[in-house]
Amino acid sequence: MSEHAIAWTVNAHPRRDRVEARTSLADHLRLEVGCTGVHLGCEHGVCGACTVIVDGRAVRSCLMLAVQADGACVTTVEGLAAPDGTLHTVQQAMREAHGVQCGFCTPGVLMTFAALSSDAARADEQAMIAAMSGHICRCTGYQGIRRAAKALAERTVGSGQGTEA
Repeated sequence: MSEHAIAWTVNAHPRRDRVEARTSLADHLRLEVGCTGVHLGCEHGVCGACTVIVDGRAVRSCLMLAVQADGACVTTVEGLAAPDGTLHTVQQAMREAHGVQCGFCTPGVLMTFAALSSDAARADEQAMIAAMSGHICRCTGYQGIRRAAKALAERTVGSGQGTEA
């Protein structure tokens, strides 16, 4: 197989790795980088469990090759909280709204919300709920997640401040 060198940043840490051309970003993040919060559900980009932020945009890491991340800044759920353990705004919103049950979909949902809440447009509640159409949750019935989306939209739009992803 052909291997390629990539230089990238994962969760604010610069890295240099060698990756096979056909390795998905999700597999590389989980198996080589140790970011096991990147969950693999469908491996077809439908369920949203593998969502990470690449250069400020939420992407399905199962549909992206690791070689495509060369030069990119990637954030996984492990990179959301502050180094001192302080929860990111989206994590706090999900916690307060009881938007977590089994936790399998949670990392992907958090990453989508983080990307939307850091956007210059500061997504409103409807935009966040619309983005949820790309996530499958079998446990919560989505109501807690919807409450978190509403609270997060109120915090980011209402305060006039976005959050860093």
